[in-house]
Amino acid sequence: MVTRPRLRSALIALALVLGALFAPGIGALGSGATEAHAVTKLTHAQATSRFTSSGITWSSSGGCSDRNNPTCTSFDQLNLTSAQGAQTLKSATGCALRITGGTETGHAGGTYSHWNGYKLDFAKSTCVNNYVTGTFTYIGTRGDGARQYRSGSGNIYADEGNHWDVTYYNCGGC
Repeated sequence: MVTRPRLRSALIALALVLGALFAPGIGALGSGATEAHAVTKLTHAQATSRFTSSGITWSSSGGCSDRNNPTCTSFDQLNLTSAQGAQTLKSATGCALRITGGTETGHAGGTYSHWNGYKLDFAKSTCVNNYVTGTFTYIGTRGDGARQYRSGSGNIYADEGNHWDVTYYNCGGC
């Protein structure tokens, strides 16, 4: 017969093992690539500091940075990996890079959205266009007709006509 102290010890040990196996992002069974885990969020000032140091510019049709105004370009709550992805793109291309859309309201929703910090819009230029279309893999069109290209690291670049809509799942090899 199992005594209460031994039973309790066995249950505690079992709980610890199960916790280790299923811990999100750590455990052997709980590290699914599709699970969204905590990401580091930046303030607008932190993001602009990173962009400035890399020679990346940005513009706003409204001349503002209010996240709740769709005519502004805001980086408040941008994922660190998205900012790093822009820096990686700038470094890899050597092109002038101008951001035209960040985390402000007014973009399409979804898990991997502008609002949630996963997307940035970049102005088109011959240099950026040639790099994306010549380096990344064409993967077909989105439902809205935008031609899509996947980088080697898995980030998606969609040609929305007057700008590139980029979804950063990671920092792009930073």
